[in-house]
Amino acid sequence: MRVLVTAGPTREPIDNVRFITNASSGRMGVAVALDAAAAGHQVTLLLGPVCDDVVARAAAAGCIVKRFVTFDDLRVLLAGEFASTDALVMSAAVGDFRVQARAGKIPRGGGPITLNLTPTEDLLGGLCAGGHAGKIVIGFAVEALPQQEAADKARAEMAAKGVDYTVVNSPAAMGSEESLACIISRGGVALPWATRPKAQLAGEIVKLLALEKI
Repeated sequence: MRVLVTAGPTREPIDNVRFITNASSGRMGVAVALDAAAAGHQVTLLLGPVCDDVVARAAAAGCIVKRFVTFDDLRVLLAGEFASTDALVMSAAVGDFRVQARAGKIPRGGGPITLNLTPTEDLLGGLCAGGHAGKIVIGFAVEALPQQEAADKARAEMAAKGVDYTVVNSPAAMGSEESLACIISRGGVALPWATRPKAQLAGEIVKLLALEKI
């Protein structure tokens, strides 16, 4: 099976030296890519700005690695890869906002500065808007809500986008070796809430691929 995995954060520039990003380490997506490769899948990993040693590990495992930095970088890569993949695991922590970048470096000392944030588009929703027959799509969500509310919200968004599964995480998972998470399927709960090492959760995600017939 051809598996496309996204991992890591996006960065949106404020000026030539500063940017808006998030705390994602990319560990979750990289663990999925490594597990999928070990299971015999053909893996392409779209990887954000994380430590370069991750690239070497993924390449050594047989993954094709392509890098992105910004939201637009990732959008272009997804547009080029999605049509030819059998499964997408969208674990990248895509930034929800961008700002109009300024050339050079904004000087300090000039008083308060206002950054006008513009929402980014829903990449996964856009990919699935025309349907994805014959593909498995696994999304991710980070929700600072009680567990049942977080699961209900994820289920509603799944129905709107046509996603097959959603991995719902607590914000505490970002940058951590563990994740408090559950996996929601179209029919219910594929994996209940629990705190697990990300490597273990990655194995559960890869098992979902074996359950689907491509």
